[in-house]
Amino acid sequence: MKLCVAQTRPYKGDIQSNIESHKKWIELALSYGADTIIFPELSITGYEPELAAALAMSPDDSRLDVFQEISDSRQVTLGVGVPTPAPAGTCISLALFQPNRPRQLYSKQYLHADEVPYFVSGPSTSGLAGTQGEIALAICYELSVPEHAEAAAKRGAGIYLASVAKSVEGVEKAHQRLAEIASTYAMTVLMANCVGHCDNFDCGGRSAVWNKQGVLVGELTGTDEGILIFDTETQGTTELRV
Repeated sequence: MKLCVAQTRPYKGDIQSNIESHKKWIELALSYGADTIIFPELSITGYEPELAAALAMSPDDSRLDVFQEISDSRQVTLGVGVPTPAPAGTCISLALFQPNRPRQLYSKQYLHADEVPYFVSGPSTSGLAGTQGEIALAICYELSVPEHAEAAAKRGAGIYLASVAKSVEGVEKAHQRLAEIASTYAMTVLMANCVGHCDNFDCGGRSAVWNKQGVLVGELTGTDEGILIFDTETQGTTELRV
């Protein structure tokens, strides 16, 4: 399996421009054999809490059809970050596109205090992906909640994929926590972060991969867009920028 995390610089509130950017990085990752590609938190709109309600979209929104088409034709699993409408408000979600399967949605269940004025917790779901349900999904603050990783391990996940929007200051703490998750639960751990300005902070990039021993085996820069691909068979990484 070749797992890919994409590190993008979102266009604030510009859904179509962000979709075009996603397509570019997906095509590059596919050229290197990636079969699972995950993008940062709210990657389709940018992490912009004050805009999220107005930009919220269903996973069945026609603007996202291109991702299902790519998934079906290229046999790749894609996870893109979108704000989604819910009865009580707006959720922070990952829309999942898997080959010839109905679209799935994983919504953030644990919110940071700063997010509570703008978002609601998503419904309780397994948050598992992959043909064997071996990939556990996490969105940003969730990686800091011990119960989240513990539950993923108990469900048998061997891979923990975190989609985040971490500040320059927050990335180091995230790295420490994700290394701990990897070594504690013997899971391969990947993090997809963005770069550039989001909300009221600068995103710190440094998307990365840790092996099951908690050793950092690949990391992107803190300022550049790019992709990081991890081969679960060879345990090697490929870093790409354009």
